[in-house]
Amino acid sequence: MSTPAIAIIDYDMGNLHSVSKALDVVGAMPLVSDRASDICAADAVVLPGVGAFDPAMTHLHERELVPVIQRVIQQGMPFLGICLGLQVLFECSEEGREPGLGIFAGKVKRFQSEPGLPIPHMGWNQLTLTQPACPLWQNLPPTPWVYFVHSYFVAPEDPELVAATVRHGQQTVTAAIARTNVFACQFHPEKSGKIGLQLLRNFVTLVKHQYGHFNQE
Repeated sequence: MSTPAIAIIDYDMGNLHSVSKALDVVGAMPLVSDRASDICAADAVVLPGVGAFDPAMTHLHERELVPVIQRVIQQGMPFLGICLGLQVLFECSEEGREPGLGIFAGKVKRFQSEPGLPIPHMGWNQLTLTQPACPLWQNLPPTPWVYFVHSYFVAPEDPELVAATVRHGQQTVTAAIARTNVFACQFHPEKSGKIGLQLLRNFVTLVKHQYGHFNQE
């Protein structure tokens, strides 16, 4: 596979243009779409997201995309969630009342208040890689700097799901998860300069070499 087709799910909650541009830069063929046929025909899927949990789930349901996302993940298609696209993979959120996608057990929690601690957590911060062999981290420095904008974080029931953490004030929280074909990060790789581009390049490389043409007979 020379240029993998990567579907970027459009549900009116994402930073679609910058994600698409970044994927194009690192050698993918991005397609922004909310059509099940486009998503299922791709070699991989990216679910970006900016905003609140309940509107995100409402929009996914309105476009009948919940079963589509669940199906492509279950079938083993490479999947990358970004920011809110990470949070909706879990069961529920303290931010709202709607159930999440339920791909993983756990909930989304709000940062606890601390004296002088800014919420949202916004700006550059360093990762601690808890799955150093994760494909997303290849060719990155040991403690890479990436860009965050969030007030909530995921708390998986299974700690082995966590691929990276970040410290904000006195709180160490999940910054990324990884399991089999599913990867997701709380930070924004499309806003994280060379580090973010390398992460996206690693995802594209994974799609090329480990999975091949997902839908080719």
